[in-house]
Amino acid sequence: MKKTYINGLGCISAQKTFDTVFLEEAELNENSTILSLKAPVYKDFIPPVAIRRMAKGVKNGIVASALALKEAQLETVDAIITGTGMGCIEDSEKFLKAILDNDEQFLTPTSFIQSTHNTVGGQIALGLQCKAYNLTYVNGSVSFESALFDAKMMIEEEEASSILVGGIDEMADYTMSLFKLAGFIKKENQGPYSILGSTTKGVVFGEGATFFALENQIKNNTIAEILDVEILNKLNVSEVENKILSFLAVNSLEISDIDAVLLGYNGDVDSDLYYKNLSNTTFINVPQVYYKHLSGEYDTASAFGLWVGSKIIQTQSIPDIVKLNALDKQSYKTILLYNQRNGIDHSFTLISSC
Repeated sequence: MKKTYINGLGCISAQKTFDTVFLEEAELNENSTILSLKAPVYKDFIPPVAIRRMAKGVKNGIVASALALKEAQLETVDAIITGTGMGCIEDSEKFLKAILDNDEQFLTPTSFIQSTHNTVGGQIALGLQCKAYNLTYVNGSVSFESALFDAKMMIEEEEASSILVGGIDEMADYTMSLFKLAGFIKKENQGPYSILGSTTKGVVFGEGATFFALENQIKNNTIAEILDVEILNKLNVSEVENKILSFLAVNSLEISDIDAVLLGYNGDVDSDLYYKNLSNTTFINVPQVYYKHLSGEYDTASAFGLWVGSKIIQTQSIPDIVKLNALDKQSYKTILLYNQRNGIDHSFTLISSC
């Protein structure tokens, strides 16, 4: 059974995660309820004629995938698998608005065609002229993990030797206004919006695109190995520790073998109970990392978390801006990522150095 290695990374987020090493230019914004994206120079990756027709989620996905392929030194892949929670919501809004504004007449189909969830995967395939397996998972907060799980199985079963896997989500104005009305996003004028120690409901929202070039062989540029991925639907706070211990035991590991743990704190007082319980008990003697204060919360924010975990292994360091506690290790070999949202869609991802 083949192993799965991360040989390339590409990340577009609310931080400058391109043309940098590892968050050395990161900025902590605790005054906004929505974190804006730091956009790259799109014309360096996409023909200018095509850019104007693309929603930002598509553009970011193309750029992030191109960065991952470049680092992995790959021209094409055997499969493209993406995960997204909201899909191309910006084009969906444009089309629905056009229906209302034009009284359901004289509609151009462009926004409708580009509003589907698999638009990003399709556009990447068109750019690469890749006619191989292409699938998009839309599973809420485990959309990215579902894509990662599929990719890992394909490599293990030798159905593919190289796979491009990514998580993409974008923001759109009207959808964000609905999220604010529903209480999903923190209320305005109640800042600073610090994730740690938050006593209110709601999150600081964000968007981003993160891609990984996975292969079945180690190269000189190999970053980390993906050991295991597990997805669970619903757990009580008291059940999480035993599930983590079982997950580690399957991989012949214990808590003492974990060199760092990445927890998906998002500032929602109820959702973060799951993480606080682990921080104060199970992982009290383990270096702890959080990341959504930099990326914002969105359905595939865990892909940004995996990018952070992979970079920790690659650079063998944890930037102060993502540290939850003051613990350090001489080396970071095995890292566990745990993410959930409002008590559902729990995911465990285990990576290690090679």
